[in-house]
Amino acid sequence: YLYEHVSNYVKEKFGLNTAIITGTVDGRTTADLKKTDLNTVLTCFSPVSKDRDLFENMPKTDIDILIATDCISEGQNLQDCDYLVNYDIHWNPVRIIQRFGRIDRIGSKNKVIQLVNFWPNVTLDEYINLKSKVETRMKIVDMTATGDDNILSEEEKTDLEYRKAQLKKFQEEVVDIEDMSSGISIMDLGLNEFRLDLLEYVKRHPEIEKAPFGLDSVVPASEDAPPGVIFVLKNRSDSVNIDNQNRLHPFYMVYIADDGNVVCDHLSPKAMLDKMRFLCKGKSEPIPQVYKKFNKETKDGKDMSKFSDLLGKAIASIIEVKEESDIDSFLGGGQISFLSNDIKGLDDFELICFLVIR
Repeated sequence: YLYEHVSNYVKEKFGLNTAIITGTVDGRTTADLKKTDLNTVLTCFSPVSKDRDLFENMPKTDIDILIATDCISEGQNLQDCDYLVNYDIHWNPVRIIQRFGRIDRIGSKNKVIQLVNFWPNVTLDEYINLKSKVETRMKIVDMTATGDDNILSEEEKTDLEYRKAQLKKFQEEVVDIEDMSSGISIMDLGLNEFRLDLLEYVKRHPEIEKAPFGLDSVVPASEDAPPGVIFVLKNRSDSVNIDNQNRLHPFYMVYIADDGNVVCDHLSPKAMLDKMRFLCKGKSEPIPQVYKKFNKETKDGKDMSKFSDLLGKAIASIIEVKEESDIDSFLGGGQISFLSNDIKGLDDFELICFLVIR
């Protein structure tokens, strides 16, 4: 079908030659070749990588477009080519890697090569669920290999620590990943998108490196983000990182609501950063309706008793203190600040900054 609809069109309009190769019969081509066997067609398609000029009996006619089955997906040097189109997506992603490996090879003279994948139409994909299964399998391949093998996702960004954590999660959790209803994005599970945002921000605002600890900001609450505080802390010891569960150690983030309930704990950094991004991104100026309320509530920062109490509860949630009596709640009056060290566990943490949601 592809050969019939492509070959005559590109020959007449652009003067390009097309060939088709399958594993069962000799190919066909619009080029003037006496032989159309596999070796001849591939040599005319990729003459530099296959050293066509060294063979006197090899035709010197170029083939510009090659349509083929998986019979050419292994053991071929076709790096003259710079554009590969997959019209069928094999259920085994390694096959797709093998195909791309024919042109993504040492010795390529091309500055850029490109892979294009044609997925099934929506109706067919709903029936066979191919896209989800292949993307999921590719994700598994990527996590268990070198970290840069995913050729289905152009924005793939992975690292060894992330894959190690995910593999551990797969080992401990009983889940049939192939039965998931949608493909998994590495960006959904990892933190690379936030790293990229941070690098871009630091590039534009290098002064952030000299910012003092303890700074705060105030943002409006939303339906998914109730009034409360997000504390960003740094731990001074390894004792609180129970079972090495916190991938951000020594840094800890806890989102605690005004009523003392933990909205998002320190073991969910992706969910926490998603909330922080939602609350803060795009807001470059102070918001009067919320910071004025905060200033009034704290008497312009002189009375931080409520937030000291919430800080204690946040630290308690990290060090897994069971009884409220283990935490001094700082309910007294007067000028109380975060400089007080009466909270159990506070000596183990340094307050980097906090985000007040109002």
